[in-house]
Amino acid sequence: MMDKLRNQVISGKSIRLLQQNQYTFQVDLKLTKTEMRNRIEQFFDVKVAGTNSSRIKSKSRKRVNKLNIDYVNRKKLIVRLKKNYFIPLFLS
Repeated sequence: MMDKLRNQVISGKSIRLLQQNQYTFQVDLKLTKTEMRNRIEQFFDVKVAGTNSSRIKSKSRKRVNKLNIDYVNRKKLIVRLKKNYFIPLFLS
């Protein structure tokens, strides 16, 4: 069920968002907001108030020997939970 959920993002911004009951996840690129919302509600037994998602574009950079290195595209999902619900900080 949660195989499309990569991991929970822990950064400065995501820790600040925890104070507003918002959780940040890295998810599969093909996943939609409603699919992820339903999965999080069922898996963690919480109620989701809203979701925001963004794609993080891949970057390519050149090395000295003219080879291009591509970084992987990522998708980030921020989930806002209803009052009195929470998700454990670390999944694994």
